Amino acid sequence: MPIAVPAGVDVKLDGRQITVKGPQGTMSRELPADIGVEIRDTEILVTRPSDGRIHRAMHGLTRTLIANMVEGVTKGFSKSLDIVGTGYRAIKQGSNLVLHVGYSHPVEIVPAEGITIDVPAPNKIIVKGFDKELVGQTAANIRAVRKPEPYHGKGIRYTGERVALKAGKAGKMGKGGGK
Repeated sequence: MPIAVPAGVDVKLDGRQITVKGPQGTMSRELPADIGVEIRDTEILVTRPSDGRIHRAMHGLTRTLIANMVEGVTKGFSKSLDIVGTGYRAIKQGSNLVLHVGYSHPVEIVPAEGITIDVPAPNKIIVKGFDKELVGQTAANIRAVRKPEPYHGKGIRYTGERVALKAGKAGKMGKGGGK
């Protein structure tokens, strides 16, 4: 399946290195040795030498990576996170993100180059960028600061993520009482 190249996007192939340049930025990636990439007028065609398992897997991976590069430099990607918990909040200081999530100190996160972090509300974080892999990794690093815990559900979670809550110690005592 060919990858459509929209107007305003410049794609260059230099040996095994592909470079995609667009309004959002420039991305470059090394291509696998066996997979063929051909640039036509307004599309990119990815081919494989055989129908072997490795070639099929590398063909799909390469095609998806190039498609994500093209989409990233035109539209960009974003991931949204929610903060749940009393007193938990996020603040943006310059380009950095400062999290107050129940530790004795605030946690400061410095975004990588090409990543912007927005805080539209104290309990909402939006990570944006043109590199899908970097956006996902940055969002995962923010979530790892305070993962949602299973008893009260407090922590940082992806928007729409469902956290399965556990019952806790309610049924442990039995009928007899205190001893």
